Amino acid sequence: MAGGKETPRQRMIGILYLVLLGLIALDVPENLLDSFKNISDSLSASTTNVKTGINSTFDAFEKTKLIQEPERAKVPYAKAQEAKKLADNLDKYIDSLKTILIKESGGMSEATGDYEGREGLDFSVDLMVDRRKNAFDLHKKITATREGLLNLLDAKERVGVNLSLQATPPKPRAGFPTKSWEQANFGEGIPMGAAMTAFIKIQADIKNSENEVVKKLLGKVDQAVVNLDQFNAVAVAPTSYVLVGQPYTAEVFLTASDSRSSPEITVNGSRIPTEGGKGKYVGSTSSEGLHTWTGVINVKQADGGYKPYQLPAQTYMVAKPSAVVSPDKMNVLYIGVPNPVSVSAPGIAKEKLKVSMSGGSISGSNGHYTASVSSIGQATITVSGEIAPGKTAVLGSSLFRVKRIPDPKPQFAGKSGGNTGAANIRAQDRVFAKLEGFDFDAKFNVTRFTILVVKPRQEAIIISTTGNELNAQMRSAISTVTPGTRVIFQDIVAVGPDGSQRGLDPIVLTAN
Repeated sequence: MAGGKETPRQRMIGILYLVLLGLIALDVPENLLDSFKNISDSLSASTTNVKTGINSTFDAFEKTKLIQEPERAKVPYAKAQEAKKLADNLDKYIDSLKTILIKESGGMSEATGDYEGREGLDFSVDLMVDRRKNAFDLHKKITATREGLLNLLDAKERVGVNLSLQATPPKPRAGFPTKSWEQANFGEGIPMGAAMTAFIKIQADIKNSENEVVKKLLGKVDQAVVNLDQFNAVAVAPTSYVLVGQPYTAEVFLTASDSRSSPEITVNGSRIPTEGGKGKYVGSTSSEGLHTWTGVINVKQADGGYKPYQLPAQTYMVAKPSAVVSPDKMNVLYIGVPNPVSVSAPGIAKEKLKVSMSGGSISGSNGHYTASVSSIGQATITVSGEIAPGKTAVLGSSLFRVKRIPDPKPQFAGKSGGNTGAANIRAQDRVFAKLEGFDFDAKFNVTRFTILVVKPRQEAIIISTTGNELNAQMRSAISTVTPGTRVIFQDIVAVGPDGSQRGLDPIVLTAN
């Protein structure tokens, strides 16, 4: 009340005001306390959402910017972590005050789901103002936390920032005594439930303020900041591989880049890694020929969008090493089988090569060809290609010897001679001609042979047949083979892929 001498009427009004306060203190309306609970629940839910948003912001930043642009991101990230630490420390301090207030007022009510002593008027003022004066300490911590958060931002960043975390006393009202922030929130006449709502409101302000500062700090990395601090002299040539008669050209110019930026660069639709403001593309060299690629450099703008810069189409040639060792005696083509030939010319696309052959025929495309020959002698494969638009030249030729396929080895019972079991000989029914150690899949068919079965102290049994199978007489003679018997296959004739008949070596087997 006002100081100085008062009239009897003024003294009466003052007495009535005190009585009214006493009546209100004796009976806090239940619906008012319910309203405080509803507000507290709403603030708690909102605070939880803000916490989730802050954690998501940190998580996304750690998985992207902190990895992609560590030099630019580490300072704002460290400041954001400091903001989180300031907010968490104050939040934990308020949690400790809430725990004390709930415990001293009787805990939680199972019936209402609210505080047991929510209507109590003595708990808050005792803990926070009169006796233990924790409100004054809380006031200082709020002010220090607010200043700490603002100090993490530079002068330009503070423009437009309005942190809700502050301990401001209520504005004076005519006819009512002036109250401090401590008295207005936790002083005389404040129910325990209202004090808890004040605590929860402060915690919501803490998280909202932290969120605003963290987003401001981490958002700096997303701003379009391009500082050209690296300069290089560059010469770019369409190709570094030229043939005789081809012109060599190159563009020479100065480039500049931002070593601290991390532009988004895509090549053929896929993003490539960047370092020091530059992207590094590694092209495939698994196949020969001319390869083409295109790219886009996306630079982030201040409004959060990206501005694309299209790269002109780039080409590179993949070819096998040009040093080839070809001993003359090994350049052989075989009659009767397809001879695979690979053709390439470094610096010229495979589809622009032309391949011809004398002494045989050749077919195929894109570097893979098949040569066919029919007579013993020599054959030449010639390669020409387009060395410049509209200009074709012979690139080289290779001379090959033409030979027939080697003679195969005859086999019976899996052997070409020597000793084998009598039972093994009796179990077989045909003669084979096998080509061993030959790189081509060439098959020979036995067309006729003669068999001699020679038993000790008996005259030899001699039988001839056509084809490669034993006839009935031969099977009968073979069935009598015992240890010591010699079985001889002679006059063996086989025909291979080239159609020529081959007389093969005899097979001499001794049964044991």
